Amino acid sequence: SAAELLERCRETGQPISAVMRAREGELFGSSAVEQNRRMQRAWSIMQEAARQPLTEPQASMGGIIGGEAKQLNDAAGREEAAGQEPVSGRVTSLAMRYAMAVLEVNASMGLIVAAPTAGASGVIPGTFLAVQETRGLTDEQMVTALFTAGALGYLIMNEGTVAGAEGGCQAETGSAAAMAAAGLVEVLGGQPEDCLAAASTCLQNVLGLVCDPIGGLVEAPCQRRNALGAANALIAAEMALAGLGGIIPLDEMIAAARDVGQAMPAALRETGKGGTAATPSACALCAGC
Repeated sequence: SAAELLERCRETGQPISAVMRAREGELFGSSAVEQNRRMQRAWSIMQEAARQPLTEPQASMGGIIGGEAKQLNDAAGREEAAGQEPVSGRVTSLAMRYAMAVLEVNASMGLIVAAPTAGASGVIPGTFLAVQETRGLTDEQMVTALFTAGALGYLIMNEGTVAGAEGGCQAETGSAAAMAAAGLVEVLGGQPEDCLAAASTCLQNVLGLVCDPIGGLVEAPCQRRNALGAANALIAAEMALAGLGGIIPLDEMIAAARDVGQAMPAALRETGKGGTAATPSACALCAGC
């Protein structure tokens, strides 16, 4: 549980990432070198998936999305050339572009890292890359942040769910945002308590968010919700670093999200039968509606 993780951090004086590394070593017998190698591989895949569509648009298999990340990137470039900053601010704008780019790669059957799922795979690389570039962080620091994010993902899977079919989009992009926020808080100097507070805030912010993919495909509205998840993570991280607690302990928030997910009707849990997926415009986009 999150409470047990926090107690372990306090007993050892270690950050969440170190506790997670130790757990990996105990369970799988992996050395620190092997752990870093595998996580660096994941980080490299994330970077490639986030950057390529900004210059080379990826057409999705379903034909619903493709080119949005480049369009946003080009627009931001024009604003910067004119001496202006994107409406959402530089960091959030970068995170949004990168997050949406990863969903293009996913929807075109490219290589991504499910973090924690394919439908939410843009949130962590989007936020991590944006903060890395604007704060001058190293790849080694981002790998450390990924271990922290992995610990949070484990907690949510252990006590709740990360599947849209079980818990709605709150379980996918909400969990991804919680993971991203915790990783960012640690790498930016926050304490384990701050990491868990940021994760709790992320889940609170999207509690009840339904999963309603158009045509049953992880393309729309998933791509735009990854942008939302990235912004959610950045907001929660900033709050936690300023000392704003999560109000509700993370274990309780995970349980609340689980219960809300179970209370959702099936039409709102990835079946493509409700919400956005049931609108006339969505049905016009796919022959299967």
